[in-house]
Amino acid sequence: MAKRKRRTKKGGQKKAYWLVAVLIILIALMGGYVGYHLYQRHVQEQIIERQQNAKRLFIKEIAPEAQAMQKQYHVMASITMAQAILESDWGSSDLAAKYHNLFGIKGTGADSKELSTKEYVNGKWVVTKGRFKVYDSWDDSIADHTKLMLNGTDTNNQNYQSVVNATTYQQAAVALQDAGYATDPDYASKLINVIKSYNLDKYDE
Repeated sequence: MAKRKRRTKKGGQKKAYWLVAVLIILIALMGGYVGYHLYQRHVQEQIIERQQNAKRLFIKEIAPEAQAMQKQYHVMASITMAQAILESDWGSSDLAAKYHNLFGIKGTGADSKELSTKEYVNGKWVVTKGRFKVYDSWDDSIADHTKLMLNGTDTNNQNYQSVVNATTYQQAAVALQDAGYATDPDYASKLINVIKSYNLDKYDE
């Protein structure tokens, strides 16, 4: 009987060792899993922070010229900046990064470049080709955008007068859409959302 008890004790010890080993492995796996996800979250947070920094820098870079144009010609800075953000994807589009065209303003001749663009046609988005102006700087692009607001189009020199005369950015956004500046049916609401999200109306003061 005594021998049987000793064998049972050894068997119990082996089971306990196995349980401890399994627990250690599980804890290590869980630690690795948690560590991996913490690392992934850290990387994602860094990416978001870089994106936010890039957006802040873009706003800081275009704000002075947008405000100067407002002071001189009464085109609201918040609208100019919101359009630049939407049209150029925060200055990252090829048109903006390579050719300094922030607003997708069309052009002809040697001072223009043919690029692909999206247009909203018959209820859906389509990719098409267009010729766009080339500028020496973003400031030049902003100044030309203001000129377009003041002088209108070739067929209607009063086309954007409601934008210039607007007393709120909401009115200006709706006026831009009504004037056919963009084919996007949600253009006005997108402009308004950008202005609200980044407090761009403070640049109108």
